[in-house]
Amino acid sequence: MPHTDLAQSIRRASSPDKPALVPYLTAGFPTLDSLRHQLRAVAPLAAAIEIGVPFSDPMADGVTIQRSSRRAISNGVTLAWILDELRAIRGEIGTPRVLMSYLNPLIAMGLSELARDCEASGVDAIIIPDLPLEESKPIRAALNNRGVGLVQLVSPVTPEARRRELAGASDGFLYAVTVTGVTGGANATPPAATDLPGYLDALRAASPVPVCAGFGIRSRQQVQALAGHADGAIIGSALIDAIERGEDPGAFLRSL
Repeated sequence: MPHTDLAQSIRRASSPDKPALVPYLTAGFPTLDSLRHQLRAVAPLAAAIEIGVPFSDPMADGVTIQRSSRRAISNGVTLAWILDELRAIRGEIGTPRVLMSYLNPLIAMGLSELARDCEASGVDAIIIPDLPLEESKPIRAALNNRGVGLVQLVSPVTPEARRRELAGASDGFLYAVTVTGVTGGANATPPAATDLPGYLDALRAASPVPVCAGFGIRSRQQVQALAGHADGAIIGSALIDAIERGEDPGAFLRSL
């Protein structure tokens, strides 16, 4: 199944010396023709690529991704457009791809159509930060029927029993939020203020799938600090900031 390939890709790319890189791209930012170029640039360096579906109320995201989402929406980006773009480039890029979307755009498309088009576009899994596990059965069933997984998120304040439950339900990888706050590190408790290694080690011990850490990871030093504790490092706002500055996304990833 595709989400099994996703897990294997992350495990192959990670080692005790360094975690795999999972870059995040806001689809259609800064322009509509950016996505294919960005995918080509990051694919050789990535164990998986997270593709953000822009949304008008991205409650888990900080200013950077809010800004990139607003720009993408103004460019006319829709979920259907994103899936069409991924379908068009599917044969060129073999790196597993994961959609990150809030629930509304997915429901608006319709679950059967969503699952069908994700399969056709080579989407391995979806992250839905505003979907509680208890409410996920309909969408999980539709996706799994097409071989598409559903990634679960945990945070430093998730109770231990809940962490185990979410880890057991996660497909492809378990998304370990590293801060108590939004993406990008603003207004959040940074990783250094918590027992990040202990938190990640406990997740890996409980999780049958790889553990990828995200939120607020912006530097080479922070990526290195995850070595031996997380299977992957998700690079989101820092990469979007680099793109906004006009930097090459592949070069930025190499710097990490």
